[in-house]
Amino acid sequence: MKYDKERERLVEHLKSSGYIKSESVADAMRKVPRHLFLPEEHRDHAYVDRPQPIGGGQTISAPHMVAMMVEALELDKGQKVLEVGGGRGYHAAIIAELVGEKGEVYTVELLDPLAKAAKNNLSKAGYPNVKVIVGDGSKGYPKGAPYDRISVACGAPDIPPPLVEQLKLEGKLLIPVGGNFYQELILVSKKSETKIDKRGLGGVVFVPLRGEYGY
Repeated sequence: MKYDKERERLVEHLKSSGYIKSESVADAMRKVPRHLFLPEEHRDHAYVDRPQPIGGGQTISAPHMVAMMVEALELDKGQKVLEVGGGRGYHAAIIAELVGEKGEVYTVELLDPLAKAAKNNLSKAGYPNVKVIVGDGSKGYPKGAPYDRISVACGAPDIPPPLVEQLKLEGKLLIPVGGNFYQELILVSKKSETKIDKRGLGGVVFVPLRGEYGY
């Protein structure tokens, strides 16, 4: 296949750079065809480790960032995961590989054209366990709650309370928190209905989270 060698080269680069730490994440990134989730005019850059434009002023995250996020969430088979900021579906596909056929993935995208593209891409790539929702991801998706894990791919001014509410006890939430275009990646662990632990994982740059609890 045209992109197989490039994808394998990217995975090896991410392993040697320390972004990929587990074989499960390496396998997921080998299996998901990132080029299928990009507009045709950007597909030849699919396996370069940098963000790419996907329309609507949005971007697909750089592969190292996707690897870093799924590693931090410690995803496992059978988990139920909410993703906020679904874009064209690539990150959700990686999550789907990690939670397996018995897992459930809900991905919320604010922009209808991107959500439609995500549905089409995920269907073509073979991920029937991902449900794409058009809506305000800052409010989560109560119908699917509670979640084992929540992954947010947009920068928020603070941690949206609905996302914490929709997280299971001992569940984990990963979210960039800060300004419009520079944030700190925060890993949240829910210890009780009133107590969470927060740990900073370093500086990141994401497009802003839009909606009631965003910008």
